[in-house]
Amino acid sequence: MIEIPSFKTLKITEIVCDYNGTIAQDGTVLPEIKALFEQLSKKYILHVITADTFGSVHAQLKGYNAKIKVLSSPNHTKEKAQYINALGAEHCVALGNGNNDKEMLLVAAIGISILGDEGCAKDALLNSDLTCKHISEALNLLLHTKRLVATLRR
Repeated sequence: MIEIPSFKTLKITEIVCDYNGTIAQDGTVLPEIKALFEQLSKKYILHVITADTFGSVHAQLKGYNAKIKVLSSPNHTKEKAQYINALGAEHCVALGNGNNDKEMLLVAAIGISILGDEGCAKDALLNSDLTCKHISEALNLLLHTKRLVATLRR
């Protein structure tokens, strides 16, 4: 449990990451993700949600302890939010950078937008609770939760 004064009490069990622009660049997982996922998987259930633009997600995440959800509907924004809701939004942290991440960032208990090499869509930024400049910083917030408390308390 994460108690954030005058904000929320969180019971996070799920972490849902967008793929390209968040944990991957040009279809290739960033090098630091494997070690972070190994640590996080001891405490949380990890999910990667993607349109799989480069067709690489399954090969890239082989051996990672993460559930992969490849989007199939014509409305990826809605499908991502529905995925979060199906998991139980109050138990989810969502991480993303794109316009199609805006709704999942809004409905999750905590939405973290990533301002990485691909940039961050305005609506994703506005719908998130906080923004990090790199995915490793964002994932480390979930390993060192006092950092979340320091940033989000009111």
